[in-house]
Amino acid sequence: MEMQQIKIIGAGLAGCEAAWQCARRGIRVELYEMRPVRTTPAHQTADFAELVCSNSLKSESENTAPWLLKEEMRRAGSLLIEIARECAVPAGHALAVDRALFSAKVTEVISRESLIRIVREEVAEIREHQLTIIATGPLTSDALSLEIARLSQAASVFDLTEGESGAGSRTGMSDPHEPRSHGHLYFYDSISPIVEADSIDMSKVYLAARYDKGTADYINCPMTKEEYERFLDALLSAEAVEAKEWEKLNYFESCLPIEEIARRGRDTLRFGPMKPVGLRDPRTGRPPYAVVQLRQENLRADSYNLVGFQNHLRFGEQARVLRMIPGLENAKFLRFGQIHRNTYINSPMLLNATQQMKAHPAVLFAGQICGVEGYVESIATGMLAGIHAAALVVGETPIAPPRATALGSLVNYITQADAKKFQPANITFDLLPPLEKKVRDRQLRHKMQCELGLGELSRWLAEIGRSQHAEVGQAL
Repeated sequence: MEMQQIKIIGAGLAGCEAAWQCARRGIRVELYEMRPVRTTPAHQTADFAELVCSNSLKSESENTAPWLLKEEMRRAGSLLIEIARECAVPAGHALAVDRALFSAKVTEVISRESLIRIVREEVAEIREHQLTIIATGPLTSDALSLEIARLSQAASVFDLTEGESGAGSRTGMSDPHEPRSHGHLYFYDSISPIVEADSIDMSKVYLAARYDKGTADYINCPMTKEEYERFLDALLSAEAVEAKEWEKLNYFESCLPIEEIARRGRDTLRFGPMKPVGLRDPRTGRPPYAVVQLRQENLRADSYNLVGFQNHLRFGEQARVLRMIPGLENAKFLRFGQIHRNTYINSPMLLNATQQMKAHPAVLFAGQICGVEGYVESIATGMLAGIHAAALVVGETPIAPPRATALGSLVNYITQADAKKFQPANITFDLLPPLEKKVRDRQLRHKMQCELGLGELSRWLAEIGRSQHAEVGQAL
């Protein structure tokens, strides 16, 4: 194993966090980022850690699973979680950020770190014996996808086919005759539209947070039953972007396009992204029949995204259908919804508990490409990969976080799930181990699981010799 310095491929959320963790431990890093030399279908800038799909890092409510994961990361010294809180925009009880400011701040901090050397070029070859963290995210280039497939061959114990998995198993190349790869999958994800704030008719909407939880930071566009039915009919008849013949659209269940949700039944949207429960209209004193929520995009509050309204419709059709939403009749769209491929590996087949390849221990994976879903989850696996890689450099054995922690449970899922049915996952309490004693009260049970997780985290941090998060503040 060549360990003079660590090579990190990808300067997204996971790659930047991994690079930071290595540098804070005195380890030199080469951080490779192909943008702007080569762009992707979804990114709009050359900045590091660009948030593509939304600007939300989920709940900040104490004793929820997303809160537990972020709290563990904060205590472990996550740079990006600290920056996210500095760049927060109003979002009720959620942590949402000004995307441009967040990416710019991450780029600034990483760029001025003397132990991190930034290389702006595409990587198409991986040396199995060089200590490497692959954090190329869901938009990994075709060339590197093929290289990852080559590395995966040695670790394969069976060939995943489309009939055995909920996701396709191509390498991501456009040739329909391209051979199947072993342990290499993909699914399709979508991006929500963004509208200009000044184009929203505020006389038809109201500000509220669900169940009055947190501050009233969301713009709510209420619909009557008749308005909802007309909108639904228009959505179902709208023309989608034509899929290429070689594409098999395997959507991620937690991020389905709205038209796909609507096809599952006329009320599915009302129980999904258009759920009105807990959103009382102050003008009527009752929740509407259906509601579309808009979340602030940046600190200037000059743009809002349509929460959960990712779609695969032609731009003209999007404008026509979405302008049927009350308050958006004259909406100016700064970005339309889009679809893009999300590449990920079959981690249960390929990785061990410290995110190292079983067949190539010098190669680690982090971020969405290793099968986690969500911004915070990506940062978390990047943080862990950086900690583990730094341990390898100094000749120590990496120690995986305890199973009772959110960090440990997330890694346990991606490395121990059924490889034949593996799908990316967000952090939920379902991933954490149950308490030894059965507790019926859910809130009490979650509180006890969080307390147990944080206690185990403290012991793990002491074991790996990490000094909490003092250095993060100094760097900022």
